Amino acid sequence: MVISDAHEGLRQAIVKILSGATWQRCRVHFMRNLLSTVPKGAQDTVGAVVRSVFSAPDHATAMTQLHDVARMLEERFPQAAELLEDAAEDVLAHMHFPREHRRRLHSTNPIERLHKEVKRRTRVVGIFPTLDSLTRMVGTLLAEQDDEWQVADRRYFSIGSMAKVDELEGGEDPRELLAAIA
Repeated sequence: MVISDAHEGLRQAIVKILSGATWQRCRVHFMRNLLSTVPKGAQDTVGAVVRSVFSAPDHATAMTQLHDVARMLEERFPQAAELLEDAAEDVLAHMHFPREHRRRLHSTNPIERLHKEVKRRTRVVGIFPTLDSLTRMVGTLLAEQDDEWQVADRRYFSIGSMAKVDELEGGEDPRELLAAIA
């Protein structure tokens, strides 16, 4: 799964380079786009109603709720209703994954946070004597983050939840793969 905003060039590259990957439109970026079509005074209310779609327990329920919300918005905010209908599958793609993954798959916020940290640390250093020194520092930051996601109490994705994804795809059990590597 690839999560990004709806930049058309980026979407074309994803289709071309990562054929077969599911694309999820970042929910945060989508909500910004949607709310920009609504007058300032109605944004809180419209935002709350649209967010109710994302709390649905499964994809079918979320899709039904989305269509209901779009019909409700159509009279007062036709542009928002059209955007919501057009982006329905793009913004709900994460609902096809196990429940444990959905919280982490609906937005690009985790990767944006990581980029922000890399940017902050490189600004602290300021000038790097060589490209290799920059690569070592950024590589170390990325390795630290990977370690944290792998072994922290709040793992990004647990082995058990990844097994559920694998079952959806009909592949091998990741625990068996990890045992074979170890």
